[in-house]
Amino acid sequence: MAFNIAVAGKGGCGKTSLASLIIRYVKNNGMVPILAVDADANANLGESLGLSVTHTVGELLDEFQGEKLNIPPGMTKEAYLDFKLNTVLVESPGLDLLTMGRGEGPECYCYPNLIIRKFADELSDNYAYTVMDNEAGMEHLSRRTTQNVDALLLVSNHSVKGVRTIARIQELVTSLKLVVRMELPVISMVPGKLDPLVSKELDRLEIEPAAIIPEDEELYQYDLELKSLLELPDTSKAVRAVDDLMGKVLEKVKTSSP
Repeated sequence: MAFNIAVAGKGGCGKTSLASLIIRYVKNNGMVPILAVDADANANLGESLGLSVTHTVGELLDEFQGEKLNIPPGMTKEAYLDFKLNTVLVESPGLDLLTMGRGEGPECYCYPNLIIRKFADELSDNYAYTVMDNEAGMEHLSRRTTQNVDALLLVSNHSVKGVRTIARIQELVTSLKLVVRMELPVISMVPGKLDPLVSKELDRLEIEPAAIIPEDEELYQYDLELKSLLELPDTSKAVRAVDDLMGKVLEKVKTSSP
């Protein structure tokens, strides 16, 4: 059974970059194989990982819903769908990527989420780690796309609104009774020290950040040039912060294990 890490937060908070740097840490430390799941309808995790995505789950489901496929004789629609889902998986040494995307039909949000959850759950048995980059907001939680998670990273950018989003996600996790082993608030894209207003809001909401990810010119440049974040040097400020965070996560796992 894979160790499941999910990244959630408001749009523009740096979720995809954080997910990519988590994958970088896990991969570089030999904790493979890894399944990366891009559950954001605006899919770009593949670009951050340097992997080319040609098909998504949403596109595949569009074909099935529109009955555009000729199913081979003797094969059920469900069996053929399972076969085709495996072709959506992008494989690379030590790291595979599953991209949800979105279709064009009326069921383009709920149905792909249901399918990707079931398929990812089945796939995860073959991996040491699963890292899921979720869509912006909290819809994935209310649809229970993110559940049975070992580490849920709640990401805010350097803003009061982002911190409040973390608090709302925490409330939703509690109200839905989702199975989350540990919740780890993260403040990303911090220019130097935390602004006093952000610190005040964290104190008011009783949120203790597990990590503060600084602004990183190297990461920005890699994104601008569409270079894989897996290739960022160890000297990168963001890499160092995420490596420290993952060290804390794995230490918590060790101390909490029976």
